[in-house]
Amino acid sequence: MSASNTARSYGSVTKTFHWLTVLLILTAIPLGIIANGLPYDTSEALAFKAFLFSMHKTVGITAFFLALARIVWALSQPKPAGLHPERRAESFLAELVHWLLYGSLLLVPITGWIHHASTAGFAPIWWPFGQNLPLVPKSETLAALTAGLHIVFERVLVVSILLHVIGALKHHFIDKDDTLRRMLPGKTEAGTPHASNKTVPLVAAVVVWFGAMGIGSALGIYNSHSEIAPVAELEEVQSDWTVNSGTLALSITQFGSEVSGSFEDWTADITYAEQEGPGSHGSVTAIISIGSLTLGSVTGQALGPDFFNAEAHPTAEFNAELMFQADGYTAEGTLSIRGNAVPVVMPFDLSVDGNEATMSGRLTLDRRDFKIGDNMPDESSLAFGVAVNIDLTATRSP
Repeated sequence: MSASNTARSYGSVTKTFHWLTVLLILTAIPLGIIANGLPYDTSEALAFKAFLFSMHKTVGITAFFLALARIVWALSQPKPAGLHPERRAESFLAELVHWLLYGSLLLVPITGWIHHASTAGFAPIWWPFGQNLPLVPKSETLAALTAGLHIVFERVLVVSILLHVIGALKHHFIDKDDTLRRMLPGKTEAGTPHASNKTVPLVAAVVVWFGAMGIGSALGIYNSHSEIAPVAELEEVQSDWTVNSGTLALSITQFGSEVSGSFEDWTADITYAEQEGPGSHGSVTAIISIGSLTLGSVTGQALGPDFFNAEAHPTAEFNAELMFQADGYTAEGTLSIRGNAVPVVMPFDLSVDGNEATMSGRLTLDRRDFKIGDNMPDESSLAFGVAVNIDLTATRSP
């Protein structure tokens, strides 16, 4: 059997591409579905879920490069003619499905890959080339969008595969022609070369993709977690110092890799007055909206009942005295998360220039003190230490 196609038969290279693609897709899709539905309520369960997701991603990336190679090869080869050109509707549908298949074989893995690169943590791709993509930033919004598109295009791919299989079986068992046999091992020639319009099916495929994207938008599938997780609305505070800008960031270590995120919504009631000598120079009361957390690909897990439990405990609170000693400033008080109040001492740097102040603090917490992740009692999957970084600028209120 020839490696190349002819006008009446498929060559061995095309057949190899076809059946390798079938194998990879029939592996990647079930892996993703199974992994997505698995629990992560123990260290072992989380590790197994991450293993399946890594396998899913790795197989998906392999399928993407295989699809690229397959398309390049197809462009260099004649395509055997359809066996029933007189059946115009059937021929149009066959071309449409082929366009949907080729396009979706690229769109599904590339959107999954961009989602992976735009977020952090959980289930790496098994290869030595890193986890990032050029020109793809770490972005919760981009991650949510591409995660939704990945699902939408995967649905289009699945429907296209089903239609493709149904068409092949119809040709084989009802029409009893050689359409399916031309893609099986061995050389089968069939069909008579004829002109066909490929532009209209391609335009129709684009319409299908955009229609599917529109349905996804109507269903809210592109929403980020912050739009669907319970986010406490915080009351405005009247403070001696008004925070102009700031970040409340945290970093965890999962499976040996650092995952960073931040709380987008929090308030701080600050009193501070410069004075001579050590002692209390003021106080702070901070309220944090737990549901405003973004933490890469593990955001949903972090907000869940085994961790922050944002639904039952929508806010955290930090009350502290701003103490000054010879070696610098500390905020000494109590941090309450999930109803667990824990004494904390946070060293911080403070610079005051007239009515403008800049503050930077660092703190390492033990998640076990707040009963966060009690279902993971060792550090094999999730480290005990949580690094918290606070940076803000504030203006003295008139």
